[in-house]
Amino acid sequence: MNKKLVAALSGGAALVLALTGCGGGGEDQSKKLDEWAKSVCDQMQPQVKKITDANAAIVGLTNEEDSKKIQQTDSQAFQASADAYKALATSVDRAGAPPVKDGETSQKNAVKALNDLSGAYTGLKKRIDELDTGDQAKFGEGLKVIAGDIAKLTSRSDEALKKLQSGDVGKAMAKQPGCKRTSVSPSATKQ
Repeated sequence: MNKKLVAALSGGAALVLALTGCGGGGEDQSKKLDEWAKSVCDQMQPQVKKITDANAAIVGLTNEEDSKKIQQTDSQAFQASADAYKALATSVDRAGAPPVKDGETSQKNAVKALNDLSGAYTGLKKRIDELDTGDQAKFGEGLKVIAGDIAKLTSRSDEALKKLQSGDVGKAMAKQPGCKRTSVSPSATKQ
C-alpha cells in the first residue's frame, strides 16, 4: 500500500542530492565564494539528515498494512521534511546571494523552491492526517494521490536548486564538509 509513496520519495531524495551533491572542484575559488558556500553548507547537513531520516521512516513502512501506523509515521515524516526544507531556505536566504553572475536570481529561486517544498510537505501532512484509516481502499487511494503530488513537486523545484549550485558555486559548495555527498536515496523503491 505504501510502495507508491516510497517510489515518490526517491524523487525527493534525488532533490536533496541535487542540493547537497555538488560537483567536484579543482580550481581555486575566491575567498568570498568559499565563505558563502561555508555559510550555507554548515547549516545544511543537519537538515539533510532530518530529510533522510524522514524518508527512511517512510521506506521502513513499505510492507506495513496498519493504516494508522502508516498515517502516523508519514505525518511525522512530512512534518520533519517541512521543517528541514524551511530551515534550508532560511540558510540560503541568510547567506545572501552567491558572489557570481546571476547569483541573486539563483539564490531567490532556490529559496523559493525550498520554501515551496516546505509548504508542500506541510500540505501533505495535513492531507495524510485527514485520510480515513478505517477504509483500506480509500486510504490506499489517498496515498497514491499524495505520492503523485510528491513526484510533481520534486520536478518543479529541482531546476532552481541545480542552478544555484552550478558552475563556481557548485565547486565551492563541493569543498565544504557540510555539502559532501551522502547517500540519501532510499533503497526500497520496488513497485
